[in-house]
Amino acid sequence: MHVGSFVLAAQFPGQGQGEALHRAVRSAEVAEEAGLDSVWLGEHHFVPYGTCPSAITLAAFLLGRTSRIRVGTAVSVLPTVHPVALGEQAALLHLTSGGRFSLGVGRGGPWVDLEVFGSGLEAYEKGFPESLDLLVRWLREPSVRGTSERFSFREVPVVPRPSEALSGAPGPEVVVACTSPASVRLAAERGLPMLLGMHVGDEEKAEMVALWRQYARAAGRPADEIFAAAHVSAGVCQIADRRTDAVEALLKAMPGWLKQGLDAHVTVDGRARSMRDPLAYTELLCGLHPVGTPRLCADRLAATSERTGISRFTLFVEGSGDLAATEENVRRLGAEVLPHLR
Repeated sequence: MHVGSFVLAAQFPGQGQGEALHRAVRSAEVAEEAGLDSVWLGEHHFVPYGTCPSAITLAAFLLGRTSRIRVGTAVSVLPTVHPVALGEQAALLHLTSGGRFSLGVGRGGPWVDLEVFGSGLEAYEKGFPESLDLLVRWLREPSVRGTSERFSFREVPVVPRPSEALSGAPGPEVVVACTSPASVRLAAERGLPMLLGMHVGDEEKAEMVALWRQYARAAGRPADEIFAAAHVSAGVCQIADRRTDAVEALLKAMPGWLKQGLDAHVTVDGRARSMRDPLAYTELLCGLHPVGTPRLCADRLAATSERTGISRFTLFVEGSGDLAATEENVRRLGAEVLPHLR
């Protein structure tokens, strides 16, 4: 089992943006010290829900600050960037880090980001498959030509070639954030593993893994590839000597952050939004994920892995909103939870 941290650089009420980013960097450094396997970085624009606007830029910084741990994006929002530009950055990090970089990509939302970056609503509603295919081609082929209406360009060489990494991997892994049967099918037909969100529980994740396998088989993907697909499950982790203390720490901090952060999202076309109740959502997350004593957390992760078949986890560890508490949470995850799983 592989356990990592999920870093959003969340800005809690009363905190500055620099404070949130400093906590994000420190939590990643401590994750390596604590023996975690990976750090996955969120990306958001114009909202305090997450203050990192470029997950791949922060990934580059953290790859330079670490020596062992895998660093991934969760996710780079594909409709707001050119797939070739993102592919070049991913290839660069794959080569210079010795293969420690993972590229997670997602569709994002119908936010004002689409207006600011000029990609438009169609890039969100219809353009994701086309962008994903161009990105994967860039990371797997020696030269690429753009043949679509949106991406039309002459054949150009891929420089740098990700396949030249000393790690021997053909290129950085690409993971797709999936929230619907359509996105599950998209990932499965291309043989790409899924990143499944922290808002859904074991049963729904198990159903999505089964659906992925069904679509992958129908698309003719090799059986060994289907069996070995390394999906990633996102969750929340808060460790304390008593479960009530762990839950209290999250209930005290997360609802304010969720309300402030989620309220700040602005749709590009004025469409109505359905908002979760921040307190009820925090209570839901506490029930779904490893929140409690080290033994309880280990048992929760093991149960999720057994039910879903997923063996990679990325856990939101900054739910207290406090730097010292976040560092302690990460250290306890490494020292008191991981030994039960290994």
